[in-house]
Amino acid sequence: MTLQEPVAGFAVAAVREDGRWRCDMLDGSVLTGLDAIITALRELRSSGAVVGMCNVDDEFFVLVRPVPGGVELALSDAAAALDYDVAADVLDLLRTEPPDEEDEEIWPEGNLALLSDLGLPEEELLLITEEVDLYPDEQLEMIAQRCGFGEQFTAVLERL
Repeated sequence: MTLQEPVAGFAVAAVREDGRWRCDMLDGSVLTGLDAIITALRELRSSGAVVGMCNVDDEFFVLVRPVPGGVELALSDAAAALDYDVAADVLDLLRTEPPDEEDEEIWPEGNLALLSDLGLPEEELLLITEEVDLYPDEQLEMIAQRCGFGEQFTAVLERL
């Protein structure tokens, strides 16, 4: 068994139970691979919505939403798969090839409509991912605000 290098960043689980949101910090070790994130989210066993929001090394973010029979994913920058295992795992699960190393363009991959039932339409999530002047934590805060758990998300980040 090989040890994986720790990855900087954070992972937050947003859980909706009985019409109320709560946000909890996940262990930072989940950022080493997508399987660890999915497992941590499924262990929460909620009857409501569960959304994993991961800021990886202040370079990109991953949204993970367990659904019956699978998982919905959104990756803010497909080029991150060239340098980060968790991003490569996302593209692998999506059955999408990583971009060429020469490609400078930033583009998201996955289901950008995965939060539309929570108040964030696909078009708005696309606009947020295209805001290259924002860090991933700022983008995630915007997403949390639009979905209705901005205060809870911010409170968790303040404890970092």
